[in-house]
Amino acid sequence: MEQYRSAFALLPRRNLRGMRSLPNSRRGAFLIDRIIKFIATGFGSGLVPFAPGTAGTIVGIPIYLAFSRLSWALYFVFVVAFTLLACYVSNKAEKLFGEKDTSLIVIDEMVGFQWTMFLVAPTVLHVFIGFILFRLFDILKIFPAGYFHRRLPGGYGVVIDDVVAGMYANIALLLIIKFWGI
Repeated sequence: MEQYRSAFALLPRRNLRGMRSLPNSRRGAFLIDRIIKFIATGFGSGLVPFAPGTAGTIVGIPIYLAFSRLSWALYFVFVVAFTLLACYVSNKAEKLFGEKDTSLIVIDEMVGFQWTMFLVAPTVLHVFIGFILFRLFDILKIFPAGYFHRRLPGGYGVVIDDVVAGMYANIALLLIIKFWGI
């Protein structure tokens, strides 16, 4: 009798209106899966059919503007925490989407842009140049970015190459600001 009881537990239940509903344990997992996908796709920006990485980077701009008012130390803590969150979310999203580093996942671009803008004043020109530099370095994947992308497992491989691209872009942006006085 016990074996039948456990088999019936897997069947969808009917709610008060007679409609099927998921068991409580699966309902929570379904919600978590949707939240993971929503965050990983940059609040849906990764779903655009053309240049989803660029769209994800654009979503990173208001995030930068919201946190740029913090002291450099607190901004650094935020960026590290955001990077760790992105690794976790990217790892889960890869499993949900069933594809390694799918173009739907753009949280890595959002994180990479935060690294690009570290120690940079939030002006329109700085954000524009930072955006261009980050996209350039992200596409080129200069060593060790490409190496990390290929070799690191799961969410780390998805995110760390963009962190490296963001660091390269940050160095280039800070040099441009210093030597061209912008």
